[in-house]
Amino acid sequence: MREKDTGYILRDAAGRLDLPTRRAFLRSAAGLGTLSMLSGCDVIDGFSAERVLGGMSDFNDRVQAWLFNPRQLAPEYPASAITRPFPFNSFYTPNSPDLAPVIDPVGFVLNVTGKAERKADWTLPQLYALPRFTQITRHICIEGWSAIGKWTGVRFSDFLARIGADTRAKYVTFRCDDNYVTSIDMPTALHPQTQLCFWFDDQILPRAYGFPMKLRIPTKLGFKNPKHIGEIEIGDDYTGGYWETYGYNWFSGL
Repeated sequence: MREKDTGYILRDAAGRLDLPTRRAFLRSAAGLGTLSMLSGCDVIDGFSAERVLGGMSDFNDRVQAWLFNPRQLAPEYPASAITRPFPFNSFYTPNSPDLAPVIDPVGFVLNVTGKAERKADWTLPQLYALPRFTQITRHICIEGWSAIGKWTGVRFSDFLARIGADTRAKYVTFRCDDNYVTSIDMPTALHPQTQLCFWFDDQILPRAYGFPMKLRIPTKLGFKNPKHIGEIEIGDDYTGGYWETYGYNWFSGL
């Protein structure tokens, strides 16, 4: 079983988020009234508005979840629109594909935990044998860039059905072999374009892009698309995620 570690929270000696983190928090939390809420707060003396922003981020999550249409599809594109080379991006620094984990395909297993009837581990040959579909969709990064890629894998809702996941559960959490963690809401997990991806641009998913599998969610920002997935947990407890510990909006979707 893999470690359930959401770590990497950077704080100063007083226990507050460090300055770069505060700035990221300010950028990501702004929206749906945040700026007007901040107008009466002192943010110059070391981020005294942190609690206000946290509350507004929670509010944004609830509003975005309410607005989410599980039947609305993200745009799909022709093969001529694919971005080549597709950009590499990571949560670790330096931002280099050379630091991506090296995973043995023979020994790899995917763990299933939480509220599922069938919790047996999955090997890569078993995962590759699942019914597959291909989508050409746009990856949108919170940093402001986007790229179109071709992704092939199993519809995640089909995978959840195969493991007997309790779709009344609130959350699906992904723990990855590069120590990344994130979680999504169940309606997003069941969206027809949400995909466990094993192939990219007609090749086995490259190491840089998340071998042996990543989650592809074209209805959410890129940081909600975890790579190198090693464990999938179904549950009702909010588990957050790596970037969410920095104040990034948890829902981060359409």
